[in-house]
Amino acid sequence: MRTATPAAATTTTLLTEDQLALVETTLDFAEEHLAPHAVTWDQEKHFPVDVLRKAADLGLGGVYVDEAAGGSGLTRSDGVLVFEALASGCPSVAGYLSIHNMVAWMIDQYGDRAQRARWLGPLTSMDRLGSYCLTEPGAGSDAAALSTRAERDGDAYVLTGVKQFISGAGASHVYVVMARTGGGGPDGVSAFVVERDDPGLSFGANEKKMGWNAQPTRQVVLDGVRLPADRLLGAEGDGFRIAMNALNGGRLGIAACSLGGARSALDRSLVHLADREAFGAPLLDAQALRFELADMATELAAARALVRQAAQALDQRDPQAPQLCAMAKRFATDTGHSVADRALQLHGGYGYLTEYGIEKLVRDLRVHRILEGTNEIMRLIVARGLTGALR
Repeated sequence: MRTATPAAATTTTLLTEDQLALVETTLDFAEEHLAPHAVTWDQEKHFPVDVLRKAADLGLGGVYVDEAAGGSGLTRSDGVLVFEALASGCPSVAGYLSIHNMVAWMIDQYGDRAQRARWLGPLTSMDRLGSYCLTEPGAGSDAAALSTRAERDGDAYVLTGVKQFISGAGASHVYVVMARTGGGGPDGVSAFVVERDDPGLSFGANEKKMGWNAQPTRQVVLDGVRLPADRLLGAEGDGFRIAMNALNGGRLGIAACSLGGARSALDRSLVHLADREAFGAPLLDAQALRFELADMATELAAARALVRQAAQALDQRDPQAPQLCAMAKRFATDTGHSVADRALQLHGGYGYLTEYGIEKLVRDLRVHRILEGTNEIMRLIVARGLTGALR
């Protein structure tokens, strides 16, 4: 059994016995299978598919998928615990798992019986990996302006367009693609399931990135991809609603990953400051450094509370859940990156060295403030919720 550090211990507050066991099991997995390899995977740009399938053995390939379909049937409140724990080992791998679980949830939630039978088993076992395809080269924050088209042709749809910044692209087998079947705006968007071997599907070069190097990020190019009509997920025109509902959960997943990565940085800082001496005393005895650690721990605790509140709201279908998810994503990802950056400073020159793993955490957590909706868009969502009641 692990001896919890003060920072790690804060995750167990007010959890049920089942949730405590879930956290313990996931932390054990992260400690054994992710943390020892995280720096090497980052340097070698290695996507550890074999380790993802080990995670699936624990039920982490279908966290929110119904148990009858092979999933774990967990709540969003459970899920944020899972992804925080995973990210303590490697935020990049945990972030991909969050996205894969978005895809599995979308098919479970909106797919018909045949679609669920076809894709959920392979997705929950992670024999097949999933990717979420919304962003385009010219449509990032303004997702409703996407230009990828799906033209109806008899009993088929023909998809043409390019998706940008797609996590897992090339390695993934199943792509949930948002494409325009109607006019402009959100009502003209539909969702489709595309498979890697579908003729006309190809991928751009693996992007050279600041962080998140343990997973591929590539363009997904659809050049007249012809799909049978049964690849439509939900009804025509439902795609934008499906995509946004998925993003509510995805934002919580990335927020939780920020908490896990930042908690790891804080834990490492405690150990480093206890081990290092300056002016004849351990650095941990310096009051100024203790105050910095206290602020970091306090900010993480506040972010964690907001993430869990948002997850509970999503579980309860609270009408305010989208705004709370946006708040949680904005606050937790800003806080997580700030804590990791301060942890690097507390390590001094050692924090800048690859082998200590702190600089990797700073790089990995930086992108969390951009993906699943930039933090500027999160502010817009919150502001709309506040001012909408006045109109």
